[in-house]
Amino acid sequence: MMKKILIWFLCLSFLGIQFLKAEEKFLSLKKNKVNVRYGPSIDSKIKYIYKKINLPVKQIDKKENFRRIVDLQNNSGWIHISQLKSSNSIIILENTILFKKPSNLSRPIVRLEEGRLLIIKKCENKWCKITSDGYSGWLKAENIWGSVK
Repeated sequence: MMKKILIWFLCLSFLGIQFLKAEEKFLSLKKNKVNVRYGPSIDSKIKYIYKKINLPVKQIDKKENFRRIVDLQNNSGWIHISQLKSSNSIIILENTILFKKPSNLSRPIVRLEEGRLLIIKKCENKWCKITSDGYSGWLKAENIWGSVK
C-alpha cells in the first residue's frame, strides 16, 4: 500500500512540475509605461515601472488577469495581462552582425551590440529578420533573450 501511495505522489509531483513548465513563455510589453506589482492585484503596491515598449519578459506564473514575469536581469513581479502581448522581440546577449540575407556569406549591414532590443519580423531556418533603429536585416537566432517561434 505504501508503494502505491509513493508512486501516486511521485506521478502527481511530476505532473505538477510539467504544468509549471507549460506556464513559462515569452511575452512583450505592450506600452511605454508598464507597472510591475508585488502581487497579482491592482491593489498591490507598484514594485517598479518598465519604460520600454516591446521589452521581452518571461511569464513564469499566472493568476486570473495577472502574469508573474521575470526579465533579463532576473527582476520579477506581477503585470496585468492588458499590458502584455505575444512576444515580438528579443534582446541579443552578445555582439553580432546584421546581414542583408539569411547567410553568413551575405553582405554585413551593421554590428549590433549586446543588450540591444530587436523587433522580429519573421524567422526561418535559425535566422530571423529583424528591425532596430532604422536597420533591417537578418541575424542568427542564437545567444538571445526571448522567443523566436
